[in-house]
Amino acid sequence: MTAHSTVAGVEINAKPGGRQAEILNAEALAFLVGLHRRFNRQRLELLVRRTDRQEDFDAGKLPDFLPETKSIRDGDWKVATIPADLLDRRVEITGPVDRKMIVNALNSGAKVFMADFEDATSPMFANMVEGQANLKDRWAGKIDFTDPATGKTYALKNNPAVLMVRPRGWHLPERHVAVDGEEMSGSLFDFGLYVFHCATAQMAAGATPAFYLPKLESRLEARLWNEVFSHAERELGAPHGSFKATVLIETLPAAFEMDEILYELRDHIVGLNCGRWDYIFSFIKRLGKNPAFLTPDRSEMTMGKAFLSAYSALLIKTCHRRGAFAMGGMAAQIPVKGDSKANEEAFAKVRADKEREARNGHDGTWVAHPDLVPIAMEVFDRLMPQPNQLSVLRDDVKASARELLEVHKGKRTDEGLRENLRVGVQYIEAWLRGRGAVPIYNLMEDAATAEISRAQVWQWLHLKAKLDDGREVTPKMFKDALKGEMERVRGEVGEKAFDGGRFKDATQLFSDMSLAVEFEEFLTLPAYKLID
Repeated sequence: MTAHSTVAGVEINAKPGGRQAEILNAEALAFLVGLHRRFNRQRLELLVRRTDRQEDFDAGKLPDFLPETKSIRDGDWKVATIPADLLDRRVEITGPVDRKMIVNALNSGAKVFMADFEDATSPMFANMVEGQANLKDRWAGKIDFTDPATGKTYALKNNPAVLMVRPRGWHLPERHVAVDGEEMSGSLFDFGLYVFHCATAQMAAGATPAFYLPKLESRLEARLWNEVFSHAERELGAPHGSFKATVLIETLPAAFEMDEILYELRDHIVGLNCGRWDYIFSFIKRLGKNPAFLTPDRSEMTMGKAFLSAYSALLIKTCHRRGAFAMGGMAAQIPVKGDSKANEEAFAKVRADKEREARNGHDGTWVAHPDLVPIAMEVFDRLMPQPNQLSVLRDDVKASARELLEVHKGKRTDEGLRENLRVGVQYIEAWLRGRGAVPIYNLMEDAATAEISRAQVWQWLHLKAKLDDGREVTPKMFKDALKGEMERVRGEVGEKAFDGGRFKDATQLFSDMSLAVEFEEFLTLPAYKLID
């Protein structure tokens, strides 16, 4: 259904409802139109550039540091001064933009809450619009609410977490809004609506409009974000440099351009983050056709070894040299109810992971559940009593291209294959029903998990990988395993939930993408066509 728009050139391809008329008012739409007409062409050109680079990788070329930007890497420069409210980010909690999550996360005791319009939110139009309304209410002092189902009241406490916002990546469209016949960029839609509705009120409250920027692959993509920030500041009458960004280094090509990304955004950036799960996905995606980079079971790819260890150490060194924060990655564990032993084992894993990050020099870390905030906070309070670790320069780190491309050693197993199938399909099924953050087997999963799962299955099939029992991974093995694992999932979730859900669609999508001759860039692109 197409809703009427009073702004020339704009089409809203969604059923009116909720607070859509308020959030997509004429003034807000005019602001979005300005962003689209000014920047969408560059965005599309950069996506073509990704495709061109992938052709080089498929032909055997490996990522490396760019000779043409050596002067930037060698230069003595720093990013702009970091605002006071972003100087201590020792524990950050992330999650989707539903109202209950926002209040609970802001009240969690974490230093920062990242409201996520990307991998933790299924992009149903109602989710995206109501998320913007919820954030608008936060700065209007109206985020409190009573759950109609339970009668429980949720109210914002004093001294809530600093709010940061993650828009969607450059590759994702907002297919429900068209400008001049073109789908809008999801990035520009999410960013544009937030700054239009919230930035002025946020700054009036003494807070910084701050963003997490996902999935960047190059300095040129960072340059485009810098231009978007500067344009939006001018349009809204905010001083240059008012908006701040932390860039997730979660793609393999970006790891070779960290200095350059910081440089392009130097007036607007405060740090980089080790987006570990998407980084694994990107590593497999970009090098998936090269037999030299055949990966072991996902469980074997830990942060303390091989390419993950090298890239996280280089990120710390690079950031601190430039006066920027080096944020650690996500602890996906959630409390295990009814099993105290399993619960303590999960918490012990989180504690060990956060101790590694703090000792390595990270300035903070991510958790996915409020119950993990005290654990991460205790670690960083103990090992980082000061607000951050910018003074830890890590001059000992000499990460070379070879180290950044070192594959983890480990086994490939039948159970590793089957776990990818179970987890990948269950996440996609929930995503198709509108849920982007999904508890699966005592972990809080987002889209990155499903991406790793299907990418690894595709790679093993494409390269005819051998399991540790000597068997080759074949399409027949995959199909037989998928059928068996879906019967297992049916037993775990119950026949009513299985048959009444979207498991048929999710299974078909996972199968099609795993067996495809060519690797699909993102599963969220074809999956997006299956939701409202």
